[in-house]
Amino acid sequence: MKGDQVKDTFQRWRDTREEDLNPEDYQLFRDLGSACLARGDSAQLLEFVQDEKNQGIVKCMGCVIMAPLVDEVVKKVTSAEPCQAAIVYLTRTCRSEELLHGLLELIEDINPGDISQTIIVLVPHFKTVLLRMEDRKATSVGLVLAALQKQMQRLPVPYTPQQEEADEYGLCRCCIALLQFTKCFVEEVKRKHGKSVTTTEDEELRTELLKFCMRSLREPLLEVELSHNRKSYLWLFATEIMVTLSTIQVSLSELLFFYNSLKKSTAMDNSQSMESRASLAYLLFVQLITIDSFPAVFSPIFVLQCNMEYVSELLSRYTALNAKSLESVQDHSLPVNLMELKSFYSVPQKLRQVLTECPMKHLRESALQVFQLFVNKLDTEAKHKFFRCMLKVSNHAGVESYIIKNIKNHLEFSMESGNANKWFLGEEFLSLLGLVLHLPHGAETDLLNSMDRIMESLNLLRYLLIRDKNLDVWEELGRMKDEYLKMLRVCLSISRAYYSAELKALKEDQKLKAKGRIVQLILLSDKVEVSDMSPEVQHQVLQSALVTFDLMESLIVRIEEITEEKLKIPN
Repeated sequence: MKGDQVKDTFQRWRDTREEDLNPEDYQLFRDLGSACLARGDSAQLLEFVQDEKNQGIVKCMGCVIMAPLVDEVVKKVTSAEPCQAAIVYLTRTCRSEELLHGLLELIEDINPGDISQTIIVLVPHFKTVLLRMEDRKATSVGLVLAALQKQMQRLPVPYTPQQEEADEYGLCRCCIALLQFTKCFVEEVKRKHGKSVTTTEDEELRTELLKFCMRSLREPLLEVELSHNRKSYLWLFATEIMVTLSTIQVSLSELLFFYNSLKKSTAMDNSQSMESRASLAYLLFVQLITIDSFPAVFSPIFVLQCNMEYVSELLSRYTALNAKSLESVQDHSLPVNLMELKSFYSVPQKLRQVLTECPMKHLRESALQVFQLFVNKLDTEAKHKFFRCMLKVSNHAGVESYIIKNIKNHLEFSMESGNANKWFLGEEFLSLLGLVLHLPHGAETDLLNSMDRIMESLNLLRYLLIRDKNLDVWEELGRMKDEYLKMLRVCLSISRAYYSAELKALKEDQKLKAKGRIVQLILLSDKVEVSDMSPEVQHQVLQSALVTFDLMESLIVRIEEITEEKLKIPN
């Protein structure tokens, strides 16, 4: 379009009432603005926008050129400064409802590589538009926050200090921009909360800010590695989110412990998920952010009980919340009725999964410490029930051996003066002992795979027999011991014969060449395929298996010797 034609078009628009403008006029206005920017004439476009003669056109059609202007600023072209000035002018001049709709459309359609820069560019202008609105401002604030956070969820979360400092994808900068955006609305809620009468609009704004905080707790804060010793941008974001909750008068204890009642009293949505509240519990009780404002009236057991569902949610990421919740609870104080709660059952099971399936050593070690801390806090009856459950469902020799070691430790504790109880000294103990002195597959039990468990069970049996034979369970213990050792000797005989034959075959190179034979051994719970080994290593593995059987045999012999010695001592 030639210059004269452009002037004529602008004059026609000035002389046309707004209701008489058609869609083609809006598209043409956008095309003209884009063409001006394409020529590098952003200063000329700014001059047109600010021209007093054109204010009627700008007010009714200015929204349509926001998209090309924002695109220029995001791309950081040399002419971006006049574009930024034009955007600022439009956000103060055009109708706020139309501007909001147009800006939300820009947020919905962001190129993946421009997410953070687009958010940072638009956030201040969203704020300007929203502050101009008189009707439905709270709803609009909620729409903007939800749209911005939806796009931020597409950004990778930095996991190391170096990644966070580099902020390659801009997540940290977006978080800080959101804090600046919400600050004035948070202050508005705070200012109006002290008044005797609050409007529906005031309460709706408070609810939208609560939703924003809860979404932030879930993403990105649930995935962030925070540390007291490193006050990073994401630490600042986490702190401000927690402070915001307090500022808008949200009770953290109600949110964490009485969520169902809070949900009924507010218009909360799915943003208030289990993950959000679990993240809140972690920041509060582990990182101690705003802990000073948390009521101190709740007992440690109540806090632990309420936190267990959050512990269960976080165990795949952290064990710290479990540890912190348990540390304040007195040893031997958790009653057996808590074991009926789903969360108190699921948490140890998830810890067991971490212990047996997690490939990272430091997480397994951390899980083991928390597992033992949990056991220490259970009272005697709860320990008895917990040990029974774990022996039945763990299906892992390493975990079972750890449980049996705990049984022995608590048996010693129960024999101390003042600690006597029926759960570890009387007939109730026999039901637990029956699970310990048991070979799940009978004579076909793989002794090498079960070695840890079997050795601990023999150590426990030896300890019991060394104690005074006048124990109430002596006779039944003798019967259980005889049955267990009898079956164990059968297993040893079969296993020793098998591995001796394999060793002999290896030495004599009979049946199959060592290179082609496939013999699967399980040593210390690690599967080893012998065909992948050299003949020398195969010999060493087979010989080691036979030595393990000898250790078991020597322990069995010692147990039988102790039994004979006890029987010779008169009552």
